[in-house]
Amino acid sequence: MSTLSIPVETSDPINSRILSVSEDKVQGFQPDPLGMIASQSGVELPVVIERIAAMLRAGTIRRVRQTLMATNLARGALIAWQVPEQNLQSAFEYMFHHDPFSGHVVIRSTDAVVAGSKFRLWTTLKVPQGYSMEKHCAFLASQTGATHFRLMPAKRLFALGVGHVRRRGIEPGSKSDELAEVLDTHIVELNDLDWRVLVELKREFAPEEIQEDIWRPRADAAGVSLDEFCRVATSLNERKVIGRFSTFLEHVKQLKTGEQVTKYNALFHWAVPQGREIETGQQVGRFHIMTHAYWREGGPDFNNVNIMGVAHGTQKDVVLAHKAAIDAHLKEIGIPVSYTNVFWGGRSEIKPSEISPIAYRKWCESNGIEPDTMKSE
Repeated sequence: MSTLSIPVETSDPINSRILSVSEDKVQGFQPDPLGMIASQSGVELPVVIERIAAMLRAGTIRRVRQTLMATNLARGALIAWQVPEQNLQSAFEYMFHHDPFSGHVVIRSTDAVVAGSKFRLWTTLKVPQGYSMEKHCAFLASQTGATHFRLMPAKRLFALGVGHVRRRGIEPGSKSDELAEVLDTHIVELNDLDWRVLVELKREFAPEEIQEDIWRPRADAAGVSLDEFCRVATSLNERKVIGRFSTFLEHVKQLKTGEQVTKYNALFHWAVPQGREIETGQQVGRFHIMTHAYWREGGPDFNNVNIMGVAHGTQKDVVLAHKAAIDAHLKEIGIPVSYTNVFWGGRSEIKPSEISPIAYRKWCESNGIEPDTMKSE
Protein backbone atom coordinates (compact mmCIF):
# COMPACT_ATOMS: atom_id res chain seq x y z
CA MET A 1 0.00 0.00 0.00
CA SER A 2 1.41 3.42 -0.90
CA THR A 3 1.91 5.99 1.83
CA LEU A 4 -0.77 8.23 0.37
CA SER A 5 -3.41 5.48 0.54
CA ILE A 6 -2.81 4.46 4.17
CA PRO A 7 -5.68 5.78 6.36
CA VAL A 8 -4.44 8.10 9.11
CA GLU A 9 -7.74 9.12 10.72
CA THR A 10 -8.34 8.01 14.28
CA SER A 11 -11.87 7.08 13.23
CA ASP A 12 -10.63 4.48 10.74
CA PRO A 13 -11.71 1.11 12.22
CA ILE A 14 -8.25 -0.47 12.13
CA ASN A 15 -6.55 2.65 13.48
CA SER A 16 -9.14 2.87 16.23
CA ARG A 17 -8.42 -0.73 17.29
CA ILE A 18 -4.69 -0.03 17.34
CA LEU A 19 -4.99 3.28 19.22
CA SER A 20 -7.36 1.83 21.80
CA VAL A 21 -4.41 -0.28 22.91
CA SER A 22 -1.38 1.81 21.96
CA GLU A 23 -2.38 5.02 23.76
CA ASP A 24 -2.14 3.68 27.30
CA LYS A 25 -2.50 -0.10 27.53
CA VAL A 26 1.14 -1.16 27.03
CA GLN A 27 2.30 -0.71 30.59
CA GLY A 28 5.88 -0.89 31.81
CA PHE A 29 8.87 -1.99 29.74
CA GLN A 30 8.00 -4.57 27.10
CA PRO A 31 10.73 -6.25 24.99
CA ASP A 32 8.26 -6.29 22.07
CA PRO A 33 5.77 -3.43 22.56
CA LEU A 34 4.54 -3.41 18.96
CA GLY A 35 3.92 -7.15 19.14
CA MET A 36 1.86 -6.57 22.27
CA ILE A 37 -0.20 -3.91 20.48
CA ALA A 38 -0.78 -6.35 17.62
CA SER A 39 -1.81 -9.14 20.00
CA GLN A 40 -4.21 -7.02 22.08
CA SER A 41 -5.76 -5.16 19.14
CA GLY A 42 -6.12 -8.22 16.90
CA VAL A 43 -4.33 -6.39 14.08
CA GLU A 44 -1.39 -8.10 12.37
CA LEU A 45 2.03 -6.76 13.33
CA PRO A 46 3.03 -5.51 9.83
CA VAL A 47 -0.22 -3.50 9.70
CA VAL A 48 0.36 -2.11 13.21
CA ILE A 49 3.84 -0.95 12.17
CA GLU A 50 2.55 0.52 8.90
CA ARG A 51 -0.37 2.37 10.51
CA ILE A 52 1.53 3.81 13.49
CA ALA A 53 4.33 5.06 11.21
CA ALA A 54 1.79 6.59 8.81
CA MET A 55 -0.16 8.32 11.60
CA LEU A 56 3.11 9.63 13.04
CA ARG A 57 4.17 11.07 9.66
CA ALA A 58 0.75 12.66 9.22
CA GLY A 59 0.76 14.24 12.68
CA THR A 60 -2.26 12.27 13.89
CA ILE A 61 0.12 10.75 16.40
CA ARG A 62 2.18 13.50 18.01
CA ARG A 63 4.94 11.22 19.32
CA VAL A 64 5.78 7.60 20.04
CA ARG A 65 7.92 6.93 23.07
CA GLN A 66 8.50 4.92 26.20
CA THR A 67 7.25 7.08 29.03
CA LEU A 68 8.88 7.24 32.43
CA MET A 69 7.49 7.67 35.90
CA ALA A 70 9.37 10.96 36.04
CA THR A 71 8.04 11.70 39.53
CA ASN A 72 10.32 8.87 40.69
CA LEU A 73 13.35 10.16 38.76
CA ALA A 74 13.25 13.89 39.39
CA ARG A 75 11.47 16.29 41.67
CA GLY A 76 8.38 17.53 39.92
CA ALA A 77 5.38 19.77 40.42
CA LEU A 78 2.41 21.36 38.79
CA ILE A 79 3.10 25.10 38.73
CA ALA A 80 0.44 27.81 38.62
CA TRP A 81 1.80 31.18 37.47
CA GLN A 82 0.35 34.63 38.01
CA VAL A 83 1.44 36.66 34.98
CA PRO A 84 0.30 40.14 33.92
CA GLU A 85 -2.14 39.78 31.03
CA GLN A 86 0.15 41.64 28.63
CA ASN A 87 2.92 39.09 29.34
CA LEU A 88 0.77 35.97 29.21
CA GLN A 89 1.45 34.92 25.62
CA SER A 90 5.16 35.71 25.73
CA ALA A 91 5.48 33.79 29.02
CA PHE A 92 3.76 30.85 27.36
CA GLU A 93 6.22 30.99 24.47
CA TYR A 94 9.20 31.18 26.82
CA MET A 95 8.12 28.17 28.87
CA PHE A 96 7.49 26.09 25.77
CA HIS A 97 10.52 27.04 23.68
CA HIS A 98 13.22 27.89 26.20
CA ASP A 99 12.72 25.63 29.23
CA PRO A 100 13.25 21.94 28.42
CA PHE A 101 12.27 21.03 31.99
CA SER A 102 8.72 22.40 31.61
CA GLY A 103 6.45 19.79 30.01
CA HIS A 104 2.79 20.74 29.70
CA VAL A 105 2.28 24.47 29.13
CA VAL A 106 -1.39 25.53 29.30
CA ILE A 107 -3.34 28.77 29.56
CA ARG A 108 -6.38 28.10 31.75
CA SER A 109 -9.54 29.98 32.65
CA THR A 110 -12.55 29.53 34.92
CA ASP A 111 -16.24 30.07 34.23
CA ALA A 112 -16.48 32.50 37.16
CA VAL A 113 -14.02 34.61 39.11
CA VAL A 114 -13.02 32.36 41.99
CA ALA A 115 -9.99 31.51 44.07
CA GLY A 116 -7.08 30.96 41.75
CA SER A 117 -8.62 32.61 38.66
CA LYS A 118 -5.70 35.04 38.52
CA PHE A 119 -3.37 32.11 37.84
CA ARG A 120 -3.75 31.78 34.08
CA LEU A 121 -0.53 30.01 33.10
CA TRP A 122 -0.01 26.41 34.22
CA THR A 123 3.02 24.23 33.61
CA THR A 124 4.43 20.92 34.75
CA LEU A 125 8.05 21.00 35.85
CA LYS A 126 10.71 18.35 36.44
CA VAL A 127 14.08 19.36 37.90
CA PRO A 128 16.83 16.69 37.99
CA GLN A 129 17.93 15.23 41.29
CA GLY A 130 19.98 17.61 43.42
CA TYR A 131 18.56 20.82 41.96
CA SER A 132 15.93 23.19 43.36
CA MET A 133 12.49 23.61 41.82
CA GLU A 134 12.05 26.86 43.74
CA LYS A 135 15.27 28.36 42.32
CA HIS A 136 14.35 27.16 38.84
CA CYS A 137 10.90 28.78 39.08
CA ALA A 138 12.41 32.01 40.40
CA PHE A 139 14.64 32.16 37.32
CA LEU A 140 11.69 31.48 34.99
CA ALA A 141 9.69 34.20 36.73
CA SER A 142 12.53 36.68 36.16
CA GLN A 143 12.50 35.83 32.45
CA THR A 144 8.73 35.91 31.92
CA GLY A 145 7.48 38.69 34.19
CA ALA A 146 5.53 36.30 36.43
CA THR A 147 4.70 38.02 39.71
CA HIS A 148 3.82 34.94 41.75
CA PHE A 149 3.91 31.17 41.40
CA ARG A 150 2.60 28.22 43.34
CA LEU A 151 4.43 24.85 43.33
CA MET A 152 2.16 21.85 43.80
CA PRO A 153 4.17 18.61 43.89
CA ALA A 154 2.23 15.35 43.66
CA LYS A 155 2.15 13.57 47.00
CA ARG A 156 0.41 10.55 45.49
CA LEU A 157 -0.87 9.55 42.04
CA PHE A 158 -4.15 7.70 41.47
CA ALA A 159 -4.64 7.73 37.69
CA LEU A 160 -2.13 8.19 34.90
CA GLY A 161 -3.08 7.20 31.36
CA VAL A 162 -4.53 9.05 28.43
CA GLY A 163 -6.44 6.75 26.05
CA HIS A 164 -8.58 9.37 24.26
CA VAL A 165 -9.83 6.94 21.61
CA ARG A 166 -10.67 4.34 24.25
CA ARG A 167 -12.58 6.97 26.29
CA ARG A 168 -14.88 8.02 23.45
CA GLY A 169 -18.47 7.38 24.37
CA ILE A 170 -17.85 6.73 28.06
CA GLU A 171 -21.04 7.42 29.99
CA PRO A 172 -20.87 9.88 32.91
CA GLY A 173 -20.44 7.91 36.12
CA SER A 174 -18.70 4.95 34.49
CA LYS A 175 -16.10 3.65 36.93
CA SER A 176 -14.04 0.65 37.88
CA ASP A 177 -15.25 -1.82 40.47
CA GLU A 178 -11.86 -1.52 42.15
CA LEU A 179 -10.32 1.45 43.95
CA ALA A 180 -7.58 3.24 42.02
CA GLU A 181 -4.04 2.13 42.78
CA VAL A 182 -2.00 4.48 44.96
CA LEU A 183 1.33 5.34 43.30
CA ASP A 184 4.11 6.76 45.45
CA THR A 185 6.52 9.50 44.35
CA HIS A 186 9.75 8.48 46.07
CA ILE A 187 12.97 9.28 44.17
CA VAL A 188 15.00 6.35 42.82
CA GLU A 189 18.80 6.66 42.54
CA LEU A 190 20.31 5.54 39.21
CA ASN A 191 23.87 4.64 38.22
CA ASP A 192 25.66 5.59 34.99
CA LEU A 193 24.57 2.44 33.12
CA ASP A 194 20.97 3.02 34.18
CA TRP A 195 21.10 6.55 32.78
CA ARG A 196 22.72 5.43 29.50
CA VAL A 197 19.93 2.95 28.90
CA LEU A 198 17.23 5.31 30.18
CA VAL A 199 18.23 8.15 27.85
CA GLU A 200 17.88 5.87 24.81
CA LEU A 201 14.77 4.20 26.19
CA LYS A 202 12.86 7.47 26.51
CA ARG A 203 13.92 9.08 23.24
CA GLU A 204 11.07 9.64 20.78
CA PHE A 205 10.79 7.33 17.78
CA ALA A 206 10.93 8.72 14.25
CA PRO A 207 8.54 7.09 11.75
CA GLU A 208 11.36 5.09 10.16
CA GLU A 209 12.25 3.67 13.59
CA ILE A 210 8.87 1.97 13.98
CA GLN A 211 10.06 -1.54 13.23
CA GLU A 212 9.73 -5.09 14.46
CA ASP A 213 12.99 -5.23 16.45
CA ILE A 214 12.41 -1.80 17.93
CA TRP A 215 14.94 -1.82 20.80
CA ARG A 216 18.03 -3.14 18.96
CA PRO A 217 19.07 0.28 17.53
CA ARG A 218 18.57 1.82 20.97
CA ALA A 219 20.80 -0.81 22.56
CA ASP A 220 23.47 -0.04 19.96
CA ALA A 221 23.18 3.68 20.73
CA ALA A 222 23.57 2.96 24.45
CA GLY A 223 26.68 0.89 23.73
CA VAL A 224 25.30 -2.34 25.18
CA SER A 225 23.98 -5.62 23.81
CA LEU A 226 20.25 -6.02 23.28
CA ASP A 227 20.14 -8.53 26.15
CA GLU A 228 21.89 -6.07 28.48
CA PHE A 229 19.60 -3.24 27.35
CA CYS A 230 16.51 -5.32 28.14
CA ARG A 231 17.99 -6.47 31.45
CA VAL A 232 18.61 -2.89 32.60
CA ALA A 233 15.22 -1.73 31.29
CA THR A 234 13.51 -4.58 33.16
CA SER A 235 15.38 -3.60 36.31
CA LEU A 236 14.24 0.01 35.90
CA ASN A 237 10.71 -1.27 35.44
CA GLU A 238 10.95 -3.26 38.68
CA ARG A 239 12.11 -0.09 40.43
CA LYS A 240 8.92 1.58 39.16
CA VAL A 241 10.56 4.28 37.04
CA ILE A 242 9.08 3.06 33.73
CA GLY A 243 5.64 4.22 32.66
CA ARG A 244 4.09 2.94 29.44
CA PHE A 245 4.99 2.56 25.78
CA SER A 246 2.61 4.99 24.14
CA THR A 247 1.44 6.61 20.93
CA PHE A 248 0.43 10.15 21.91
CA LEU A 249 -2.31 11.68 19.82
CA GLU A 250 -2.38 15.34 18.85
CA HIS A 251 -5.48 15.83 20.96
CA VAL A 252 -5.83 19.60 21.20
CA LYS A 253 -5.16 20.97 17.72
CA GLN A 254 -7.21 20.09 14.66
CA LEU A 255 -5.55 17.34 12.65
CA LYS A 256 -4.80 17.45 8.92
CA THR A 257 -7.65 14.96 8.56
CA GLY A 258 -10.05 17.58 9.95
CA GLU A 259 -10.53 15.62 13.17
CA GLN A 260 -10.16 17.05 16.65
CA VAL A 261 -9.57 14.26 19.15
CA THR A 262 -10.67 16.37 22.11
CA LYS A 263 -11.86 19.94 22.49
CA TYR A 264 -12.19 20.50 26.23
CA ASN A 265 -9.37 19.92 28.70
CA ALA A 266 -10.64 20.25 32.26
CA LEU A 267 -8.57 20.40 35.44
CA PHE A 268 -10.89 19.46 38.31
CA HIS A 269 -10.24 20.68 41.87
CA TRP A 270 -11.64 19.27 45.10
CA ALA A 271 -10.91 20.28 48.70
CA VAL A 272 -11.54 17.41 51.12
CA PRO A 273 -10.77 17.04 54.85
CA GLN A 274 -7.15 16.59 55.83
CA GLY A 275 -6.43 12.90 56.29
CA ARG A 276 -8.89 11.78 53.62
CA GLU A 277 -6.77 12.63 50.58
CA ILE A 278 -5.75 9.07 49.70
CA GLU A 279 -9.27 7.72 50.19
CA THR A 280 -10.67 10.46 47.92
CA GLY A 281 -7.97 10.03 45.31
CA GLN A 282 -8.69 6.32 45.08
CA GLN A 283 -12.36 7.10 44.50
CA VAL A 284 -11.78 9.84 41.90
CA GLY A 285 -9.20 7.68 40.11
CA ARG A 286 -11.83 4.91 39.66
CA PHE A 287 -13.75 6.97 37.12
CA HIS A 288 -12.90 5.95 33.57
CA ILE A 289 -12.97 9.52 32.25
CA MET A 290 -10.04 10.59 34.44
CA THR A 291 -6.71 10.65 32.60
CA HIS A 292 -4.85 11.95 35.66
CA ALA A 293 -5.67 12.15 39.36
CA TYR A 294 -3.33 13.39 42.09
CA TRP A 295 -3.03 14.51 45.66
CA ARG A 296 -1.58 18.02 45.37
CA GLU A 297 -1.78 20.84 47.92
CA GLY A 298 -3.17 24.05 46.39
CA GLY A 299 -2.86 26.11 49.57
CA PRO A 300 -4.75 29.34 50.31
CA ASP A 301 -4.39 30.55 46.70
CA PHE A 302 -6.76 27.73 45.69
CA ASN A 303 -9.02 27.42 48.75
CA ASN A 304 -6.85 24.60 50.12
CA VAL A 305 -7.63 22.22 47.26
CA ASN A 306 -5.87 18.88 47.74
CA ILE A 307 -7.27 16.54 45.06
CA MET A 308 -6.85 17.37 41.38
CA GLY A 309 -7.60 15.50 38.18
CA VAL A 310 -7.80 15.95 34.43
CA ALA A 311 -10.53 14.89 32.01
CA HIS A 312 -10.97 15.55 28.30
CA GLY A 313 -13.96 15.63 26.00
CA THR A 314 -15.42 17.05 22.82
CA GLN A 315 -18.49 18.61 24.52
CA LYS A 316 -18.34 20.90 27.53
CA ASP A 317 -21.67 19.80 28.97
CA VAL A 318 -20.60 16.16 28.83
CA VAL A 319 -17.33 16.93 30.64
CA LEU A 320 -19.34 18.74 33.32
CA ALA A 321 -21.71 15.76 33.54
CA HIS A 322 -18.74 13.51 34.23
CA LYS A 323 -17.61 15.83 37.03
CA ALA A 324 -21.14 15.99 38.45
CA ALA A 325 -21.19 12.19 38.61
CA ILE A 326 -17.92 12.18 40.56
CA ASP A 327 -19.22 14.90 42.90
CA ALA A 328 -22.40 12.90 43.51
CA HIS A 329 -20.41 9.75 44.23
CA LEU A 330 -18.19 11.50 46.79
CA LYS A 331 -21.27 12.88 48.52
CA GLU A 332 -22.99 9.48 48.48
CA ILE A 333 -20.05 7.72 50.18
CA GLY A 334 -19.68 10.43 52.81
CA ILE A 335 -16.62 12.36 51.66
CA PRO A 336 -17.36 16.07 52.25
CA VAL A 337 -16.10 18.54 49.65
CA SER A 338 -15.71 22.07 50.98
CA TYR A 339 -14.74 23.57 47.61
CA THR A 340 -14.60 22.44 44.00
CA ASN A 341 -13.93 24.08 40.66
CA VAL A 342 -12.99 23.52 37.03
CA PHE A 343 -10.05 25.17 35.27
CA TRP A 344 -10.52 24.94 31.51
CA GLY A 345 -7.54 24.54 29.23
CA GLY A 346 -7.13 26.91 26.30
CA ARG A 347 -3.91 27.31 24.39
CA SER A 348 -1.61 24.41 25.20
CA GLU A 349 1.59 22.71 24.13
CA ILE A 350 3.02 19.45 25.42
CA LYS A 351 6.55 18.13 25.33
CA PRO A 352 8.42 15.57 27.46
CA SER A 353 10.23 17.16 30.41
CA GLU A 354 14.00 16.70 30.36
CA ILE A 355 15.28 14.98 33.52
CA SER A 356 18.98 14.45 32.82
CA PRO A 357 21.39 16.13 35.28
CA ILE A 358 23.88 16.53 32.42
CA ALA A 359 21.27 18.37 30.34
CA TYR A 360 20.44 20.58 33.33
CA ARG A 361 24.03 21.70 33.77
CA LYS A 362 24.28 22.51 30.05
CA TRP A 363 21.04 24.51 30.24
CA CYS A 364 22.34 26.48 33.23
CA GLU A 365 25.57 27.33 31.44
CA SER A 366 23.71 28.38 28.28
CA ASN A 367 21.71 30.84 30.42
CA GLY A 368 24.75 32.25 32.22
CA ILE A 369 23.94 30.42 35.45
CA GLU A 370 26.53 28.66 37.59
CA PRO A 371 24.93 25.18 37.97
CA ASP A 372 25.96 24.79 41.60
CA THR A 373 23.95 27.87 42.55
CA MET A 374 20.77 26.02 41.45
CA LYS A 375 21.32 23.07 43.77
CA SER A 376 18.95 22.30 46.61
CA GLU A 377 19.97 23.70 49.98
